[in-house]
Amino acid sequence: MSNIPTPHITCEKGAFAPTVLMPGDPLRSKFIAETFLENPVLVNNTRGVQGYTGTWHGKPVSVMASGMGMPAIGIYSYELYNFYGVENIIRIGSAGMIDQSLRLRSIVAAMSAYTNSNFGRQYGFDGTVAPCCSYKLLQAAMEAGEQLGCTPVPGAVYSSDIFYDESAPLGKLEKLGVLCCEMEAAALYMNAARAHKHALALLTISDNPFTGESLPAEDRQNTFTQMMEIALAIA
Repeated sequence: MSNIPTPHITCEKGAFAPTVLMPGDPLRSKFIAETFLENPVLVNNTRGVQGYTGTWHGKPVSVMASGMGMPAIGIYSYELYNFYGVENIIRIGSAGMIDQSLRLRSIVAAMSAYTNSNFGRQYGFDGTVAPCCSYKLLQAAMEAGEQLGCTPVPGAVYSSDIFYDESAPLGKLEKLGVLCCEMEAAALYMNAARAHKHALALLTISDNPFTGESLPAEDRQNTFTQMMEIALAIA
């Protein structure tokens, strides 16, 4: 019995390219497909989570939203890796600044992901799971960023299950050299590791939780093009 279509992705085998760019926001997925891809085709719209496949300079590339948070990206990345034959997922998302040497619109390449999530408990390991990115994709992203004049800042990020976190962990994480906070990378990296596939999170700084400085939602949706171009360059 085939595992596809799945409950969350209602398209047939072969609908996705080997590399999927994965923003959280479905509208950002639509923007990327319409702005960058040649002949994009909508291959999934279940629950409004839009997925497109087209080409970039003649090479097949897909882009599909993950929704918000680790449970959501955990579902979509699992199904793409394990049922649809996807080899590489590049998260292209927004993040809150922790390292105050960064600035709005800085691009971060997440080498590893601290997390407060229990997502890793499913693997039966009693210690702390500290998932890392694919070095292959990281190296390619750093080289592509340099060529494009927007080299990412590599380092650790923090993936949180909690947006309004009353434990206020960011000051402690700043002391540990963590660059920024977001809500998806750790689960993506764990699914990639378990499936023996590749993953990388590229994150554009959209706000500073320490100062309240932030970019509007429309900017997060439509203007993070440098990060998108890096992801497309390594797809």
